[in-house]
Amino acid sequence: MSETLTAVVPAPPRPQPSPVRPYHFPRFETHILNNGVRVVVAPVHAHPVVTVLAIVEAGATRDPIGKHGLAVLTGRAMSEGTATMSALELAERTESLGTVLDTGADWDSSIVQLTALRERAGDAFAVLAEVLRRPSFPEAEMQRLVEERLSDLTQIRAEPRGLADVALNRLLYASTSRFAKLAGGDEHSVASITRDDVVRFHAEHFRPDATALLVVGDCTPEEAMAMASAHLGDWEGRMPDTPTPDASMRFHDRRVHLVDKPDAAQTELRLGQVAVPRAHADYFPLVVMNAILGGLFSSRLNLNLREAHGYTYGAHSAFDWRRAASPFEISSAVQTDKCADAIREALGEVERIRTEEVSEAELSLAVSYLDGVFPIRFETTAAIASGLANVEIFRLPSNYFDTYRERVRAVTAADVLRVARAHLDPARLQVVVVGPADVLQPALEALAIGPVSVHVPSDELTAD
Repeated sequence: MSETLTAVVPAPPRPQPSPVRPYHFPRFETHILNNGVRVVVAPVHAHPVVTVLAIVEAGATRDPIGKHGLAVLTGRAMSEGTATMSALELAERTESLGTVLDTGADWDSSIVQLTALRERAGDAFAVLAEVLRRPSFPEAEMQRLVEERLSDLTQIRAEPRGLADVALNRLLYASTSRFAKLAGGDEHSVASITRDDVVRFHAEHFRPDATALLVVGDCTPEEAMAMASAHLGDWEGRMPDTPTPDASMRFHDRRVHLVDKPDAAQTELRLGQVAVPRAHADYFPLVVMNAILGGLFSSRLNLNLREAHGYTYGAHSAFDWRRAASPFEISSAVQTDKCADAIREALGEVERIRTEEVSEAELSLAVSYLDGVFPIRFETTAAIASGLANVEIFRLPSNYFDTYRERVRAVTAADVLRVARAHLDPARLQVVVVGPADVLQPALEALAIGPVSVHVPSDELTAD
């Protein structure tokens, strides 16, 4: 019986990456209307669409005391009708324009946004201007939004992940800080908000000199300015003084906060501290440092907790950038019986990145990733408008995007070590653990990294 031998053909050589091509963020120019509206125009003619995004100095840091969640509720309610259109008519109007209206608010600003085909840009602009200037805030829709928020809070507090996020938010900042409360408010504050509160907030804060209008797409600067002048040129009023929010830390020593959740299938883990504002000079080294520590799948935290020890499906770290001092957070969901071990390893990784320079391989991987994905982030007019919004919100230099990749590439291992030492402090990290207290408390106390306090989900830890 004969055998047929098949020759082994060697595999072709693996393709090599091509050289990194230069990237230029779309050119944009800024004009200011007589009433103070900043109009930023970025002509992008590759697609026949135009995105219009209004950014207003009306974020959650401007909420009155006791009315936490007012800015977020106002932002959501702006899409529920205007002076000339009911909620249904507004929805039908935006649908007829082939667009979706987006309104909302975060810590630093409120937004109104839509994208439309070039030939409908003028009509879309008119809709956006009316929503921005003359929302009607119908009583029935306001009540529905309040009930939706209360339902969301019930769900958040019933789920370990949400509990962990709420608890860390509460614990990082001083009890008097607006940041110690939820941006969207809690059950007590939201239930106290009336339609009159919303109307008053809008009237006080939605002013022309508090607004930046971003126009991106198949539109010339002359066309954009003509639309802005026609629909916003007669807008009047002055914005109130900008408050400086308190961003001081609540605790200055490391503590462990155990939130009892007996039915949790696994334990939610958070470690965090107050770090630096978004506009800090160390931003780029911090971004690279975080990528190496916990920002990428190949990061130290993930390779340690997931790959080496199998404590979790994933571990992550991030800065939640704000104008004020921003929180830094490590997050993971771990096996309950391995929680103390996971905390020890996470703290060890924070200490390691502060005591020795990262390897050239780690630095190269992080820099290459941040450098390579940067252009992909701006493939649509809406994404470009979002990028320009960051320039406005965080008051970044106008050449920020053109120098981004250069500044990322310039980060060295020594820079990473310097900013880790300057801005990460394991001795101040607050540790939040959500899971069964009867199982976790003995192990956390034996870990001996700080005093352990036990809370229940309904106590003052998660309430305003």
